[in-house]
Amino acid sequence: MFMDELDAIDKRLLGCLQKDGRISNQELAQAVHLSPAQSHRRHKRLEEQGYVKAYEARLDAAKLGLGVLAYVHVTMERGHMREVLKFRDTLMALEQVQECYAVTGDFDYMLKVVARDLKHLSDFLLGTVALLPGVNGVRSSVCLDEIKSTTALPLA
Repeated sequence: MFMDELDAIDKRLLGCLQKDGRISNQELAQAVHLSPAQSHRRHKRLEEQGYVKAYEARLDAAKLGLGVLAYVHVTMERGHMREVLKFRDTLMALEQVQECYAVTGDFDYMLKVVARDLKHLSDFLLGTVALLPGVNGVRSSVCLDEIKSTTALPLA
C-alpha cells in the first residue's frame, strides 16, 4: 500500500498522530469522525502496514545542556568500500549523531550532530569522526538559529 492508496480518513488519522502521538483513541476517533472501534482498527492497520514507524518524545536539546547543533559533511577515501561498513557501524553507536544520510555531491555523508558547546563539538569531530575508518575529510556548519524543525510529513 502506498500513499495514493490511503483514503482521506487514513490521512487524517496519520495527521493527528503526527501532531500528537499520545492522543487517546477516543480523541482520535472524534477528530476523524469515526467510532472508537473503527478508529482503533484503522490505527492498528496503519501501524501494521508500516506507515507509523515509531512513537517517541522530542526532547529539548538546549534544556538538556546540548546547546550546539551542527551539520557535518564527511568525505570518504576512494576505493575503500570495506571501510564504509565499519564507518556506518561505528557511527550508529555515536549518541551525538542524531541523523546520518549518504548523499550526492561534494561529500559522501551528512550528519546531524548535537554537542554541549563548541569545544565538545570540536573534540567530537577531530577526536572521533575524523578518525573513523575510511574518513578522508570532515567539514561542519554550526546552526546559529533554529527556524523550523519538524518530523511531520506532508499528507496531501
